[in-house]
Amino acid sequence: MLLAFTAVTCSVCAQSNTFAMSGSRKEARKERHERKITLRELKGSEVSFQSKQAFDRDFSNTTNMVWTHDVYFDKVSFLNEKGVPMSAYYDYDAKLVGTTAPAKFTDLPVAAQKDIAKHYSNYEQAPVVFFDDNEANETDMILYGMQFEDADNYFIELKDKKNQPVVLRVDMQGNVDFFADMNDIKF
Repeated sequence: MLLAFTAVTCSVCAQSNTFAMSGSRKEARKERHERKITLRELKGSEVSFQSKQAFDRDFSNTTNMVWTHDVYFDKVSFLNEKGVPMSAYYDYDAKLVGTTAPAKFTDLPVAAQKDIAKHYSNYEQAPVVFFDDNEANETDMILYGMQFEDADNYFIELKDKKNQPVVLRVDMQGNVDFFADMNDIKF
């Protein structure tokens, strides 16, 4: 089951082109704290009319729309024209930041599949989410309580060697890095 995504004030995730083992987690956390980027908070407590209008322009043939409003994004969860569950995130200016959709382990680049298989067990059935960045919008995204630079990425939820839940980030080139310790996420 995929965990719910929430926007939480936090720092940018460390960016590494190598697989981050447990010893590197402290370094990743330290780097995140050093690279804070502030997102513009949304005003009010309701989803903006402009975000809803933008969604109507951006997507067609969708059903089951459910809107939520949090500190940084207006989020709409919906089924696309193929019946696939997705979520779209809109920023302060009611511009699409990106979308998320469920994915499978086999959707990951082959290099990432091999790297993950080498370090983790039970990865084949692990929840995977694909974040599709809107390249026309420079706003950073927050998933799993972690802010990251806008780019297409996969996120996979696994258990580390100590059986602790973690999230790994996989870029489109197949680079894998530690993204978040699920025990540290505040929903």
